[in-house]
Amino acid sequence: MPKHPGAAAPTRRALVSHLIRTRIAGDVATSRENNLDHYRELAEGNRYYWFGLDLGDRWTDRSDVLGLMAERCGVVADSGHVVGQDTIDPELTVDGLDRMAVALHKAAENRSRVLLATGHPAGLYEVHHMLGRALRAAGCTLVLPADRLYADGGEIRHVGSVAMLHRAGGLVHTHSPDPMREVLTGLERQGEAPPDLVVADHGWAGCAGSRGIDTVGFADSNDPALFVGEAEGKVLVTVPLDDNVPPHLYAPMTAYLLAQAGLPQPG
Repeated sequence: MPKHPGAAAPTRRALVSHLIRTRIAGDVATSRENNLDHYRELAEGNRYYWFGLDLGDRWTDRSDVLGLMAERCGVVADSGHVVGQDTIDPELTVDGLDRMAVALHKAAENRSRVLLATGHPAGLYEVHHMLGRALRAAGCTLVLPADRLYADGGEIRHVGSVAMLHRAGGLVHTHSPDPMREVLTGLERQGEAPPDLVVADHGWAGCAGSRGIDTVGFADSNDPALFVGEAEGKVLVTVPLDDNVPPHLYAPMTAYLLAQAGLPQPG
């Protein structure tokens, strides 16, 4: 895949070191107890942890969920490890970025309609914003939610072409698939087609994937649903990372992703 000339992006080796140093991957902040609790909730059918995906009765064994997360995210595979530190494999993070780059490159080539959304406005917003700027510069159309859409106790807004949820005077963290469901329903009401590609996280990504829309996303080690969605072919790519470190720490990762996709680095 061609790389954009002059892109100020780290090498793979340098990026892996950065991910470990900033705890985007490697020894991450999310505890083992929290991870295992969320895997149990997903296996027991708690829809909050399904992110809008329909998992049926296919993931009712907690050991299967742990095995998948060890394989695709890099958490500790030992089921006897129940307390303390857990991990994300930085090599799997970069592998996921490489797969996501393929989807972004294809979108740019096709001048696709792309919708960007995040449930982590204090963490991942800047990543989505920079991807949106690069995709627009490459000729893509960024799909925006209609005005006055409401879900999950708040209003759906867009800032810098990234859809997020606003509640009580601020942009908020949400796992809910309802905002994406409202956005897609709003597009249908306006006679618009769904986006060709969704770049998102949490329930924003899960809902889009459940609708058959090509979806790529980011997910933390305690959010197994999108990894399950990728395993089942409902989500194209899930990149494992800590999804809520200080936003500027994601900049080298974003630069690497854009370079791999052959997209311009926004000035």
